[in-house]
Amino acid sequence: MVAIAITLLILPLVDAAGTLGTRGVGPFLDTNRDRLFAFTLSFAVIGLFWWGHHRMFEKVKAYNSMLAWGLFIWLFSIVFLPFPTELLGSAKSNNVEAHAIYVSTMLVTAIGALVQQWAIVKWPELQDEAHRGEMNTDGALVLTVLMGASLLVVIAVPAVGLWSLLGLLLSRPIEHLLAARRTRRAHTGR
Repeated sequence: MVAIAITLLILPLVDAAGTLGTRGVGPFLDTNRDRLFAFTLSFAVIGLFWWGHHRMFEKVKAYNSMLAWGLFIWLFSIVFLPFPTELLGSAKSNNVEAHAIYVSTMLVTAIGALVQQWAIVKWPELQDEAHRGEMNTDGALVLTVLMGASLLVVIAVPAVGLWSLLGLLLSRPIEHLLAARRTRRAHTGR
């Protein structure tokens, strides 16, 4: 499914390239720069979500209904992402609605990942015994909160637009702070 979603991202550009005619590649690239940006951004987004999903499921040996529902939410949003990607590529540069739909879709993806991670942590029997106890929900929770904050910025401060997604760069530092706090608590008993 993920590979199909990534493939669907390029189709509008392939269709547009069919109308190139004698214009030349330079003018085509200039005319379609918003679509190229949207394609590149969505390719990276789907790739990163897929990589996190892959790493999470390397440690899973079984499933339950909660994990399956989280997976369905996650898959729905991944398969849906080519639509808001096309909205981004076709809309005016600072289209609040297109930005909000795009970031909302990624927020749903993050929520789906959080539900999956929560199910895996809550029911340790779903985990491969070699990795039991290694997982927590910090990363998925941080990503969901930052994605929600990004959506609020997109709506409240339209001039910022998709630049609000740069806030996602805070996810790793926040995860490291949470891990350090958990380690301190384990050593101090609080």
